[in-house]
Amino acid sequence: MPKPPAISDAEWDVMQVLWETSRLTANEVVERVLARRNWNPRTVKTLLNRLMRKGVLGFEPEGKRYRYFPKVSREECVRNESRSFLDRVFGGALGPMLAHFVNETPLTPDEMSLLRELIDQRQRKGK
Repeated sequence: MPKPPAISDAEWDVMQVLWETSRLTANEVVERVLARRNWNPRTVKTLLNRLMRKGVLGFEPEGKRYRYFPKVSREECVRNESRSFLDRVFGGALGPMLAHFVNETPLTPDEMSLLRELIDQRQRKGK
């Protein structure tokens, strides 16, 4: 499966709405985005069109309206963005990135336990 195209920060806001509730009209998307962001409704509609051109949104006609839906999952986009970030900022090296976040981000005891558990699970799998 080809990787999804990169989407901008503003496009993420629109996608978040459609990942939460799919098959919305443009006006419903606008309403939900405006609850989070103080944007012009035309901006949201422009972003919908951009996402359509990129192939990450689909639509189905319903009378004179269209209902929009994501054609890619949030997980696919997160995976793509994570890989892009890792490559851009850390030269693709996972260890330095993890070390940076562990050293620079306050972690709760629960989060530290989760990290240890994930590393232990990975070691048991032999990967």
